[in-house]
Amino acid sequence: MKNYDAIIIGAGQAGVPLAKKLANAGKRTVLIEKRFVGGTCVNDGCTPTKTMVASAKAAYDAAHASALGVNISGFTVDMKVIKARKDAIVLKSRNGGQKAVEATKNLDLIFGEATFTGDKTLLVKLNDGGEEELNGEWIFINVGNKTAIPDIDGLKDIDYLTSTTILDLEEVPEHLLIIGGNYIGLEFGQMFRRFGSKVTILERSERLLPREDEDIAGSVSKILKAEQIDILTEANASLFEKAADGKISATIKHGDKEIKISCSHVLVAAGRIPQTEALALDKTGVATDDKGFIKVNDKLETNVPGIYALGDIKGGPAFTHIAYNDYTIVYRNLIDGEDFNAHDRPVPYCMFTDPQLGRIGISEAEAKKQGLNYKVATLPMEHVARAIEVGDTRGMMKAIVDADTKQILGAAVLGTEGGEVVTVLQMAMQGGITYDRIRYCVFAHPTYSESLNNLFMTLEK
Repeated sequence: MKNYDAIIIGAGQAGVPLAKKLANAGKRTVLIEKRFVGGTCVNDGCTPTKTMVASAKAAYDAAHASALGVNISGFTVDMKVIKARKDAIVLKSRNGGQKAVEATKNLDLIFGEATFTGDKTLLVKLNDGGEEELNGEWIFINVGNKTAIPDIDGLKDIDYLTSTTILDLEEVPEHLLIIGGNYIGLEFGQMFRRFGSKVTILERSERLLPREDEDIAGSVSKILKAEQIDILTEANASLFEKAADGKISATIKHGDKEIKISCSHVLVAAGRIPQTEALALDKTGVATDDKGFIKVNDKLETNVPGIYALGDIKGGPAFTHIAYNDYTIVYRNLIDGEDFNAHDRPVPYCMFTDPQLGRIGISEAEAKKQGLNYKVATLPMEHVARAIEVGDTRGMMKAIVDADTKQILGAAVLGTEGGEVVTVLQMAMQGGITYDRIRYCVFAHPTYSESLNNLFMTLEK
């Protein structure tokens, strides 16, 4: 059995930097990865999808360039080229991460699947055959989530797609049916509509994006419908069947009606579940919740001292930047002797539809639920000078502020570079800058962020 100071299971956006940092701090460290270095973000998530979103944006701009006096006719979408570009970017990032790990002293990289066999002991089934037994003083679990496959009759009998397998398509689907109107479903739906697919999105709730305020969700829905994306709310697929013409017949419960849809491809985007089954956590006593997520405290430590869970596997916000911040918390606490916790950290996020939806802090619905004394500032993008000049006035800005202290409590920016603009407000929130100061702040003209002046001027009355 090999003994280590630190064992890290999963080479994701928390595992890789943590492994290098611990090794450089003199800890004998091993990083175990069953698939690819980089985790979901690099291989199946952020990097490949945003690369393809850029291609979809180029197609959209070409189709709408005539409004700017540029006539582009006869452009085509080449999925093979799009996929090849995506693959090259992913491979460069993956290989760069792996080389950095392999070049780090005191750090071993093992490709295989880890299973607990006892108190801080692991058995790793190596990808190239054989097994290794390990134990460690510290163990960090960063194995992430995977696509949840709903129990729908006939689904397992069709060649359905997931957010991973859809990245390997080399032909544009004729008709893509998406189960789930969440962030993943909406990004892929708009992307493939722009590539030329007919797209239908099924959302079981009464509206898209139920976690967002109604005006924001409604604006997103309006934008997607303007691109001829069919959105069915209060809709659930109940049966899939292979049709004689090679297509897929889907039976949908839509409200109190039952309808049938014929499609060529089905994308399952109905949520994600933790990859904890193979770990055999019961062998080491680590507690999980009823969904299989690992329970942790504010310092990201499990109920077993010395065992930590980082990233998506612990539940909560499933974002790359949260996983990365998890690493910084445990490293600074364990090595630098700090006392950081994850309790009150900001949780920004961005949905990379076009335009983007950038979010930080609480929504209006949450402010109302908490009984806060708040004000709401809104500004349509059609009143933003930069948006008018660029020729894209879709979306809106919205901010929730404390009526007494004038502190910004939350914001949503649905517009071009919405993720960048909302970051300005996040910095203000973290720095304690009140909305009245932003109202008269001098921003460069004409930028999108400059319109934060106008956003907060709506609160003068």
